[in-house]
Amino acid sequence: MHRSGTSLITNWLYHCGLQVGESLVKANNGNKEGHYEDVEFLRLHEEILAGNGLSPGGLVHDQQISISEYQLAKLKAVIGVKENHYEQWGWKEPRTCLFLDIYRELLPGAKYLIIVRDHMAVVSSLLKRGFDEVYQTSAPRSFISKLKWDWYKKANRRRKFYSDYAEDYLKVWIDYNEHILNIVRQLPKNDYLVINYTLLEKDDQQVFSFLTSDWRFKLEYFPFSKVYNKNLISPQADLAPFLKDTGLVSKAMELENEFSKYMTIA
Repeated sequence: MHRSGTSLITNWLYHCGLQVGESLVKANNGNKEGHYEDVEFLRLHEEILAGNGLSPGGLVHDQQISISEYQLAKLKAVIGVKENHYEQWGWKEPRTCLFLDIYRELLPGAKYLIIVRDHMAVVSSLLKRGFDEVYQTSAPRSFISKLKWDWYKKANRRRKFYSDYAEDYLKVWIDYNEHILNIVRQLPKNDYLVINYTLLEKDDQQVFSFLTSDWRFKLEYFPFSKVYNKNLISPQADLAPFLKDTGLVSKAMELENEFSKYMTIA
């Protein structure tokens, strides 16, 4: 799912020597250390979503997404080139979650490293990023106007933005994680590794050992601490006033509990 630490963890894998894409999405205000997303997969996913009349950003839920024969051929071509050039490779791109059934058919031997971050933290991060993107260009420049913005208008607009989008973003979290769980239920146990977002900060060696010993990836250990910057992790907002649908929150908690059953490294 978006905002779940996948950029950070792919950054780490990149420094361990995994081929994660010839062309990667560059850093921006939403991710100052870089996204580490393979541009080829990203552009294809955006094209598919746009072709279905959906936002290319991928923050969608409860949608049937169709892929044309042309788009499927392009996916196969990208995969074919990578398999011809690399003994081991992978990619990170959150929209992949929406197409897992197709990728399982196209890559039957794939391994899945699944990063789980709790719903409150993800929704909080999405809201912060979304608000910053909308309002960073509209903030006033004069000193007095800026004081009014900082102390009054900004807070009111933030509350309005959070109220408008919090439950919708939670529905996206639920949809993405349901897609992930559906594929995990179908996979042989040794083909996936489900870990909590915070695990690598505490024990990167255990994850590295699994990747190299169980999955036989040829990697060189690189300390996770060298790519982890705690200052870039935004504080979690209190979302209770904005998540009024208790059924949605209960559903998210049920999914988190089910994920815990698949975590072999804790």
